[in-house]
Amino acid sequence: MLNLALGAMEYGTRIDEATSFRLLDAYVDAGGEWIDTANCYAFWQDPSGHGGQSEELLGRWFAKRPGVRDRIRLATKVGCEPLWPGSYPEHAEGLSTKAIDAALETSLRRLGVDHIDLYWAHRDDRATPLEETVAAFGKHAAAGTIDRLGLSNYALWRVERMRGLATELGVIGPTALQLRYSYLQPRPFVRDHAHDHRFGWITDEVLDYAQTNPDQQLFAYSPLMSGAYENRSDRPIDQAFDHPGTTRRLQVLTDLADALGATRSEVVLAWLAGGTPPITPIVGISTPDYLRTALTGARLELTPQQRTQLDEVW
Repeated sequence: MLNLALGAMEYGTRIDEATSFRLLDAYVDAGGEWIDTANCYAFWQDPSGHGGQSEELLGRWFAKRPGVRDRIRLATKVGCEPLWPGSYPEHAEGLSTKAIDAALETSLRRLGVDHIDLYWAHRDDRATPLEETVAAFGKHAAAGTIDRLGLSNYALWRVERMRGLATELGVIGPTALQLRYSYLQPRPFVRDHAHDHRFGWITDEVLDYAQTNPDQQLFAYSPLMSGAYENRSDRPIDQAFDHPGTTRRLQVLTDLADALGATRSEVVLAWLAGGTPPITPIVGISTPDYLRTALTGARLELTPQQRTQLDEVW
């Protein structure tokens, strides 16, 4: 199985429909299975100030590709849709029963499907009791409209509390975590300011948690840091990564990529997808070249020695 998810965040806004359809077709034809979106994508790019464009485009794609729904696993999210244009992040839909009920109904309608394979809580909602959120997700799982529940941008103690509550209530608990991760590591205590997610990083604790709880699948967003690995002047490495460890890791990464005849981005994806625990990279694919890079990286197998070479640099 190809351990790679296609991120459809900008499909229907920055990326036009014809291009989006070609990329989706090529991804599925190459053996890709996971497609990841959200009900709020991409509110910051649409004149309405609201999201839903990505889900709507995917719905049109499904309608024009009979049978393709059975070939993929579909993930979407709830929790970050602005209540009104310009209100995010202070005022978003959250994870109350009412919000989840309305968002799921809308997502199913936009997508033209009867169930979501993996439904993400997009970020924690501290204003809503966890019991309410867990029960709401559990209700929809029991009804068959959600197969699995995932948590994105959550603190681990909140993940465990939700799992405990799910057990008490006799409903499904989370079996997937989606956080930001890549080969380069940010300085300690740096928050994900670009996405306003305080707990938006995969840390060593998260890796240990996933390794000792094999029912928890890890997904990583922004694995290629918006193209920063390719030395593009318009895509610099974020200041959060400005420290000596970045210089050392980039050098080792470059040396290995050169030896393999691969790009640095391809090696990063191989490092993620084939590691322990394995991590499913979510790659926002906007051009055929990016798709080729993603597929090549996901299929590239690193030897134990090459992994050691990458991992022992700090």
